Amino acid sequence: MKNIFYSNQLFVSIRKYSLLLLCLIPTAGIKARVEQGKTPVDYVNPCVDTHKSRWFYFSSASRPYGMVSLSPDTWVKGGWNSGYLYDSTEVRCFSHVHCWQISGVPVMPTTGEITGHKGMEVYKSGFSHDTEIVKPGYHQIILDKYGIKAELTATSRVGMHRYTFPQKETANLLFDVGALLGDGAMEKAAIRRISAKEIGGYAVMAPTSRRKRTCTVYFIAQFNRAISEFGGWEKVDKDKQLTTKQALEGEDIGGYVRFKRLGNAPLLMKVALSYVSEEQARLNLKAELNHWDFDRTVEDSYAEWNHELGKIQVEGGTEQEKIKFYTDLWHALLGRHTYSDANGKYTDHTSDIPKICQVPLVKGIPTRNVYNSDALWGAEFNLNILWSIAYPKIMSEFVSTMVGYYPTGGLVARGPSGGNYTFVMVGDQAIPLIAAAYNKGIQDFNLNDALAGSIKNAEPGGIRDHAGYETDANKYMTHYIEKGFVPENIPGKGSHREGCAMTLYFAYQDWCLSQLAKGMGNDSIYRKYYNRSFNYRYMFDAQTGWMRPRTQDGSWLKDFAPIGKGFNMPGFVESNAAIFTYYVPHNLPDLIHMLGGKNTFVDKLNQQFEWAAPYNFISPHGQHAQNWVDYENQPSLHMAHLFSHAGAPWLTQYWVRKIKQDVFGDITPYGGYNGDEDQGQMGALGVLMAIGLFDVQGGASTEPRYEITSPIFDKITIQLDNRYYAGKEFTIEVKNNAKENVYIQSARLNGQSLNTYYFPHSELIKGGKLEIELGPKPNTAWGIE
Repeated sequence: MKNIFYSNQLFVSIRKYSLLLLCLIPTAGIKARVEQGKTPVDYVNPCVDTHKSRWFYFSSASRPYGMVSLSPDTWVKGGWNSGYLYDSTEVRCFSHVHCWQISGVPVMPTTGEITGHKGMEVYKSGFSHDTEIVKPGYHQIILDKYGIKAELTATSRVGMHRYTFPQKETANLLFDVGALLGDGAMEKAAIRRISAKEIGGYAVMAPTSRRKRTCTVYFIAQFNRAISEFGGWEKVDKDKQLTTKQALEGEDIGGYVRFKRLGNAPLLMKVALSYVSEEQARLNLKAELNHWDFDRTVEDSYAEWNHELGKIQVEGGTEQEKIKFYTDLWHALLGRHTYSDANGKYTDHTSDIPKICQVPLVKGIPTRNVYNSDALWGAEFNLNILWSIAYPKIMSEFVSTMVGYYPTGGLVARGPSGGNYTFVMVGDQAIPLIAAAYNKGIQDFNLNDALAGSIKNAEPGGIRDHAGYETDANKYMTHYIEKGFVPENIPGKGSHREGCAMTLYFAYQDWCLSQLAKGMGNDSIYRKYYNRSFNYRYMFDAQTGWMRPRTQDGSWLKDFAPIGKGFNMPGFVESNAAIFTYYVPHNLPDLIHMLGGKNTFVDKLNQQFEWAAPYNFISPHGQHAQNWVDYENQPSLHMAHLFSHAGAPWLTQYWVRKIKQDVFGDITPYGGYNGDEDQGQMGALGVLMAIGLFDVQGGASTEPRYEITSPIFDKITIQLDNRYYAGKEFTIEVKNNAKENVYIQSARLNGQSLNTYYFPHSELIKGGKLEIELGPKPNTAWGIE
């Protein structure tokens, strides 16, 4: 009785808390935009660059960072070119999980005979974009094969479906829970009938090359009508056969429910998820969706998206620029998903035995969420900056997510998928996030674990010793500490083991760790890692003028060239020397000196942009060795902002504007992100370019600041989060804004003349106004330190 009472009380508390949050959402900004005719949701175009989606790229019926990421799947096999592909107009299923390395619970409505056991290629249906509606939180498709109108929406942890079937047809819902989805197969699955209006089950995702352990998603599905018939399919020898069993479990199994005599009334379904248990899925359902009003759920979803997107309001600019801006921001708030339940429970798979963990509670309410995430490779140039400006609570929760695996698994995570370490990419990608959060006053996470875990990650046996997807620790840090650099060709089983790039990443991450320690007042830790942060110098070859790989005896790698062909040049992760030479974000004055001084640096970098311009500043995905600049991938994303640091901020203004327009300006299904949006990173970069703020150091300094470029809008209003920042809002107003006026003529901060190209974070969080005047010609006297 005690447990039942606790569950009921928890449910009531969560519902009260959810309603309170809705009541507390500021409405003035939203009301103003409604009066102008459009809200941020109306500007978002989810179909931008969907012709070659990744599995996690597209999720229409989803809330910001929601656990449920429900959408139609036109192709289900593989992590690349899967999920929703714009030119593939056949729906194979509607699945509920589109995350990095995890997937689950595909559903397909049909009529007539049950064909689930024959597979998706048999029961799929064509559709037309002409009858399709896609908005954040809502998706409608007409399934031509069956004449079914399918509508999807969601809360954070519950997907809601509304299906309108042809009259006089038997309505079927197929749950192909054992089918392959996204990055891999299901190891096994289960489905069972629980009552007249409810079924439940689970699917165990088999390990992948990146997620080394299994991950289980549990579900509860409820219907607004009593089930007429339940059954499923299971393997018999090599074939799958239909069965009327009321519970099935095993490999490649699935289930179905049938409903008769629906008439004109639609069939409604709610599917709640959990990565802990069916009981937890049911708790999520009770906490978030205790009614059957589909339209209300859609409106609630729009309201939540408008609230989150409305934290940055823009005025002026073209219609296309507004569409791309809010689509970019939508991607930045969509790409990574909640992993913990409504009561704060989640499953940790970092040890051999899964562990059910609990986030801290205050009066029975979880203080934060835990997230599923790809690694934050390159996020110092996008998400880390954007989150710290407008979404500090999200930044805090992501820090807590990464740090939360240290007590159980012994390492701060860099890309936790389904509660697993994944060792994606290289280095310690959490420390730039942690340092930036702390030094911007976002400190409501476990500070002791953050520092201790980051130190562990930075030493032999830590996470840096795991290169791309390398499960067993290698010896990279031993070489780095003893030699000052990571040599090439260290034996190992992982990928992305390129030593020159590792050294450059490690040096920046050492600096980030030093800044965290300095901010926390730990001088000895600060000095140790600050001294190590100069190790990038070991990689610079003064004769060639490029960062260059070394072998284990310290000699330069032979047959060297700054660019080449293929996936990457030797020594560089998905890139080349022409790009990684500029990866010293923490000490640009020293890099500029090594490259010959400001004039030589500017000329060299500008020449690279000129050479890259005919190729639209990108390389084809998977061919990252071949261009002088590559805004298709993370290592390049700071390069246009470097001119400001060498005394030529007008060139930063020019190239940032050009890249924003030429590389990221498209709003069709065939462009806009150029192949790899990577869970909000390119979207976040687009937002920063549009509002004219950046920070090459990723915000990790003990004195963080924002570098100014020319915004594309007349006015930008950033709502500040008073849980962290004292100010109400920070406004950027732009005079003489026009397509040809890309150069800053003058600037004023809170009424005072601003002659530097940057201003401190401490000024932004007070609230205030930045005024920028633009013109068609460079003002070479402005912004010079």
